[in-house]
Amino acid sequence: MTESDDTSLAGKILVVDDERNIRRTLRMVLEGEGATVVEAETGEGALVELAAADPPVQVVITDVMMPGISGLELLERLGEPGTGAPPLPVIMISGHASVEDAVKATRLGAFDFFEKPLARDRVIVSVRNALRQYRADQSLRALRRRIRGSIIGESEPMRTLLAQVAKVGRTKARVLITGESGSGKELVARAIHEASDRRDAAFVKVNCAAIPRELIESELFGHERGAFTGATAQKPGLFEVADGGTIFLDEIGDMALGAQAKVLRVLQSGEIMRVGGRKLSVVDVRVLAATHRNLPELVSTGEFREDLYFRLNVVPIHVPPLRERPQDIPVLCRHFIDEACEDNGMGSKRISDEALELLQRHRWPGNVRELRNVIERMVILSDGDIELDDVPPEVRGSDDEDDGEERSLVELAEGSLALPEGLSLREFREAVERAFIQRRLQDLGWNVSRTAESLGVERTHLHKKMKVLGIQRGG
Repeated sequence: MTESDDTSLAGKILVVDDERNIRRTLRMVLEGEGATVVEAETGEGALVELAAADPPVQVVITDVMMPGISGLELLERLGEPGTGAPPLPVIMISGHASVEDAVKATRLGAFDFFEKPLARDRVIVSVRNALRQYRADQSLRALRRRIRGSIIGESEPMRTLLAQVAKVGRTKARVLITGESGSGKELVARAIHEASDRRDAAFVKVNCAAIPRELIESELFGHERGAFTGATAQKPGLFEVADGGTIFLDEIGDMALGAQAKVLRVLQSGEIMRVGGRKLSVVDVRVLAATHRNLPELVSTGEFREDLYFRLNVVPIHVPPLRERPQDIPVLCRHFIDEACEDNGMGSKRISDEALELLQRHRWPGNVRELRNVIERMVILSDGDIELDDVPPEVRGSDDEDDGEERSLVELAEGSLALPEGLSLREFREAVERAFIQRRLQDLGWNVSRTAESLGVERTHLHKKMKVLGIQRGG
């Protein structure tokens, strides 16, 4: 069996217990299932084993009650700065632990907790799951090291996103990345490529919205000499350039239907044919796609092929907008400030807590891209460190508008807000509903599905409501 075999216990396990019989029993059970077992009689000895182990220990099984450093203290000492959680799964065992001990162990990040006498099957299942967790965490750590400086954030939405990237990166699956403009879809695509076994091959980005529709087929599949006016030489397409690697079709919702049919053929058979050519060739390319548009809606209107949508949407990954992870703004600001200072030959600058708080309260319709631009502007224009007065008016203004909206609602509730005369209850309700729905649609990039989800209604219901209220994009 290999270490990657999910049914195997092939891995290095540290057993910590002051009872020799318990250590011997666990060794027999675990080695019988393929594990490598090392032992420690005390918590102090466990710390020495962990520091000296080569290859490293992957799972720790420790007794709770031991002389000297107890199992709970050992668990606490293993906690990593910043998270408090241990860097590897720790399974706690005890014959005399209280409920309080179990609760504390869970709070300190214990992977599992069970009592003596030990049940063989329970031990095997727990260790197997712990090894899986260790391998998944190691993959995620390796991915973070490779993409450090590109995908930044420690919020729960970003942890979930990175975990998805790490999982899907190891596969050959096609991925459809959705998210608002400026949210970082290209960075996610590059991270998936870096997490794959194709990382040393080409990563080719194609912006489908930036290429004229009459040229998209030539760009993707190449052309033969004389295929059209201006085709003075043979040219390989981007699918050929990406052979053995990854091609990223950005803004695929803007691709012409003719090109969509040819992309579908590549996904089905790997076959491509240059414009003006007669010979089919086969390429080995992993396809990642992204869009800020609602592809199911484009399918319903006939602007996007349904069969291509299903081929691309094997694994959907959604990139959260910045307003859904404001806790990441401080670390993003620090990164962009350092980057802007270095790029512009400036000394290091800091940002005041007041300015940072204001940035965290802004809704950032342009997402991370907008934040980066604002930070660079403040770095360049500020006389020293970045203070509250250096924050651009449009960022401060949005905060004032939010305060104004809240103030208006309070005034309305208190009866102090003047209302137009002759307005019926139905007209007032429709006006408020229209303004509220339109604002939410704008905030979510006119993504009807996500807007409906945020409002707690069905998408079909929202469509009907928009029709009744006369809500149209650009209207």
